Amino acid sequence: MQGKDVSLQGFLPSFQHFATQAIHEGQEPEQWSSRAVVPPISMSTTFKQGAPGRHSGFEYSRSGNPTRNCLEKAVSALDGAKYSLAFASGLAATMTVTHLLKAGDQIICMDDVYGGTSRYFRQVASDFGLKISFVDCSKTKLLEEAITPETKLVWIETPTNPVLKMVDIAACARTVHKHGDIILVVDNTFMSAYFQRPLALGADICMYSATKYMNGHSDVVMGLVSVNSESLHSRLRFLQNSIGAVPSPFDCYLFNRGLKTLQIRMQRHFENGMAVAQFLESNPLVEKVVYPGLPSHPQHELAKRQCTGCPGMVTFYIKGSLQHAETFLKNLKLFTLAESLGGYESLAELPAIMTHASVPKSHRDALGISDTLIRLSVGLEDKEDLLEDLNQALKAAHRPNAN
Repeated sequence: MQGKDVSLQGFLPSFQHFATQAIHEGQEPEQWSSRAVVPPISMSTTFKQGAPGRHSGFEYSRSGNPTRNCLEKAVSALDGAKYSLAFASGLAATMTVTHLLKAGDQIICMDDVYGGTSRYFRQVASDFGLKISFVDCSKTKLLEEAITPETKLVWIETPTNPVLKMVDIAACARTVHKHGDIILVVDNTFMSAYFQRPLALGADICMYSATKYMNGHSDVVMGLVSVNSESLHSRLRFLQNSIGAVPSPFDCYLFNRGLKTLQIRMQRHFENGMAVAQFLESNPLVEKVVYPGLPSHPQHELAKRQCTGCPGMVTFYIKGSLQHAETFLKNLKLFTLAESLGGYESLAELPAIMTHASVPKSHRDALGISDTLIRLSVGLEDKEDLLEDLNQALKAAHRPNAN
């Protein structure tokens, strides 16, 4: 259920009780004999049984852990899901979901995705007999045409990484599900549970690299999967235990703590991201800005229909060449040149050379991932300081003889 107040930008109203659920769901002090308000870190790998084969909910920490249980319950509430499962990384979650399939099955993947997802599908999953097709799923006609009797899974990101295309989740769900038992997966890493709920729009699986916005502090590597289907949950829970790509209790504790501030963090990311996007769009040294929160984004109306707001991910093309992009990045003072995203600190990167270097150049060129495309993860700093930093770096990149 959603709140009644529509945001000033015309997006969907925020999800009701979000902050309350993030703070309290799965965190009940009564579950601990100590009545600890903050869930403790349960480092034990094994648990005493009352009799052979009779345990009290936990037997071995790979199969289930009290600290991990707390975060899985909280995430399921925030996703509007019945179940959530935590994994050692986003790619561990991706790999586990892929194990739902068998050799000969086809995966249709959005053409513009995280470089690690593309690499895994191209260079790992394909070696195990899975057929991989990369399709622009923002055009449902192309998705429809790509579906075959062997299609068993469709994988989309929205917005995409790094060119920030939006995909109509509900339209994709209708297209996919009329063909029968095809699983629709939405990578919700960029939006977080605060801005978008894929399961409510018809997706079968919502997944995250929780390393990013969901944790928000650049100190945990983790993946998440949320589902409503009893069957999918049973299969994924079996795979989680059988493959064993689970996070440590300490990482679960850190993530659980980070989740408590997700709402206020995402609100600030939206505010700062919008300010940065508007500044860059008005700057004569910038060729083009891509941000779903801007009216200039070709799918801005879809973003408003589908989301409660936008994160701090801003992509732009700097005028000039690779040298201009490199000089700009070199001269940044507050934005750190680094991969990853979604933390409290602002980051900048060059996808063609960094996060998406493993994507074939011909594919990068087709997607518009050029040498002048720069991806920003706008953090929580004072926005005036961020704008000043971007301004001075742009001027430095275009000074005479700067390159």
